[in-house]
Amino acid sequence: MDNINISAAIEAILFSNGASVEISRIAQALEITEKQVEQHISALIDDYTNADRGITIIQLGSAYQMVACKDYAPQIRTVMDLRRNTPLSQAALEVLAVVAYNQPVTKAFVEQVRGVDCSGVLGSLTSKDLVEEKGRLELPGRPLLYGTTENFLRCFNISSLDELPPLPESDDDKSEEQSNEDKPQQLDILAEQPTDEE
Repeated sequence: MDNINISAAIEAILFSNGASVEISRIAQALEITEKQVEQHISALIDDYTNADRGITIIQLGSAYQMVACKDYAPQIRTVMDLRRNTPLSQAALEVLAVVAYNQPVTKAFVEQVRGVDCSGVLGSLTSKDLVEEKGRLELPGRPLLYGTTENFLRCFNISSLDELPPLPESDDDKSEEQSNEDKPQQLDILAEQPTDEE
């Protein structure tokens, strides 16, 4: 695309859209590669940071969004008369963790992990746009599948699910690993034992 400032064009696209924009759409609109889009956005983010600006650009999966810097959240809330959201309950955080680390999952799977009914919590997380329906499982009754949303990434300040911290190993996992390590040796010992047929 001739005679156009690519970085300024990306800035204009993200600012005008308000919500996140897929990188493929930006590349298509500007007739450049997705890698070039990423390079220009990276340069914009550096410019904003170095100039101590009140805005920045965040990545949400395969999309980008222009947002206000979190440092100015109190002032923004005051001007916009926004009340702080009620923090998630322990039950909601547990359900959200099960969904995030195992998605897509059914309600039955979440309930099996937690041992209690999760209908209300899943409904609450869906209304907060942290969890959404991702289709149906091809089983009798075709239960709904749930997964996290783009808003989940935004709220937890991560670009993709790959940035979730690793789960700690449980004692059961360690004992299972030890058991698996012992199995080949046990099989070798059994193989050396004479059978009645011999």
